[in-house]
Amino acid sequence: MYQVLYRKYRPQVFSDVVGQEHITATLSREVETGKLSHAYLFTGSRGTGKTTCAKILAKAVNCPHTKNGNPCNECEICRGIDAGAILDVVEIDAASNNGVDNIRDIREESSYAPTNCSYRVYIIDEVHMLSIGAFNALLKTLEEPPAHVKFILATTEVHKLPVTILSRCQRFDFKRVSPEAMKQRMDQIAAMEGFTLDDEAATLIARLADGGMRDALSTLDQCIGQDRHVTAALVSKVAGITGKDHLFALAAAVAGQDAPAALEALNDLYAASCDMERLCADLTLHFRNLMIAKTVRNAAGVLICTKQELEQYLAQSKTFTLASILFTIDLLQETAATMKKGGNRRIEMEMALLRLATPTLDTDNKALLVRIAALERAVRAGVAPAAEPGTPVVPQSEAPQPAAEPEPPADVPQTPPADVPAPPAASAAQPEPAAQQAADTGEDALLTAWPQVMEELAQLNKPLWGILLNSSAYVRGDFVLIKSENPTFSSFIKTGTNARDVKEAIYRATGRKSRLGIYSRPAPQKPPKEEPAADPLDRLLQKAQSLGVAVTE
Repeated sequence: MYQVLYRKYRPQVFSDVVGQEHITATLSREVETGKLSHAYLFTGSRGTGKTTCAKILAKAVNCPHTKNGNPCNECEICRGIDAGAILDVVEIDAASNNGVDNIRDIREESSYAPTNCSYRVYIIDEVHMLSIGAFNALLKTLEEPPAHVKFILATTEVHKLPVTILSRCQRFDFKRVSPEAMKQRMDQIAAMEGFTLDDEAATLIARLADGGMRDALSTLDQCIGQDRHVTAALVSKVAGITGKDHLFALAAAVAGQDAPAALEALNDLYAASCDMERLCADLTLHFRNLMIAKTVRNAAGVLICTKQELEQYLAQSKTFTLASILFTIDLLQETAATMKKGGNRRIEMEMALLRLATPTLDTDNKALLVRIAALERAVRAGVAPAAEPGTPVVPQSEAPQPAAEPEPPADVPQTPPADVPAPPAASAAQPEPAAQQAADTGEDALLTAWPQVMEELAQLNKPLWGILLNSSAYVRGDFVLIKSENPTFSSFIKTGTNARDVKEAIYRATGRKSRLGIYSRPAPQKPPKEEPAADPLDRLLQKAQSLGVAVTE
């Protein structure tokens, strides 16, 4: 009778457990020294080795011939435990035995001494499924069990366990198995089974398993059931990760704001009996992959896809802003929640695609922020924003042209234009000075786009961005005057390429080329000095003298 790979190659000693060295080393050391706890709690995601370690520990505490804390797997006790013939080791599924009566039976049986072994071991799998009454019935026995009883609890949802249970157990957290460890284990199994496993195929299986060794071996078992040569294409076919062209097509319609194309593609999928709720979930995952491709430097290590699909994700992610991707994911998740409430799934999906492909239909704050981000991106790139749907586009040849100026008659002498001095050509050998102290003339206007300039500067020159924190800028003619309270700014801006980076940041944010200056507030003009008021008596004397009147003292 054929035995599946994950059962056939289940570890029999602690050293065979993949990816849990931090746990197996502790357990084997406790067995070797005899310092055993009365209750253990194994928690972690599925397929990481919780039940396997529980069975190995149950054999190790009862094996009379342990080797470095591992069971020998050759004595009568080890073979009896593996075969299920020894009743001193009891494995209970709490999902189907979760009542108070089941726990009372365990409490009564634990009072009897073991028949064949040194310890009576109870392995309770999925312990979080026990009822509240069952937990309360287990508390006293778990806290003070007989000396010959060991409890091993295993669960995938440790947060559902009462604190009173957690405090009475020695807890071990099983982490997800790394793809490298899975790949190494699968290569070993392939060598022992005699089939060929390509390196790319093993890597893809390890990523699909999501940290579960059992899932990886199950997928591998399906692959060798079809072909003894396991390739990446075969893994993709077995795992069902092929056929994502419709998702890329829908995302392309959203990126191009082509609502008719999006609805036509959705109609074709509906005619092919595609479930709308499943489509919504797949499209949400698709945009999640676009988010990863746009933000993570090594997207290949995170995304579960083939190399060809990775190139498609990287290319399509460039057609979206990060804000639009996040908004799309939020909207699709809201749509999925509405579908579960009983709404018409097809209509809900059509409405979601219309809102995504026609941003003007959505007027909530998130949608407005996405539209503003798109406008800012277009302005910084110097590209005119896309026209609204339904706006007629006038070809350049048909656009109204400015009227040409009439040429002067031939007999009228033409007056040459006034000579305009041409700007001096910049010399390539002589660099432009880093910063200039602008003249304190004219009116200063606050540069409102300075926060956007600082965002661009943070990408170009991080040290200078740090110096210019809490700064502001003013416009005076063709100068941009920077006002900063940092005393090192005036010397730092004149060093190296700092001024060039500031100019580049200003150009990206505002689209204008400017000269730099250091802001200094114009000195206030002093009021004209007032002359002392003349004495009225002196004015009277002067007037009398002008009339010829003799004045005597």
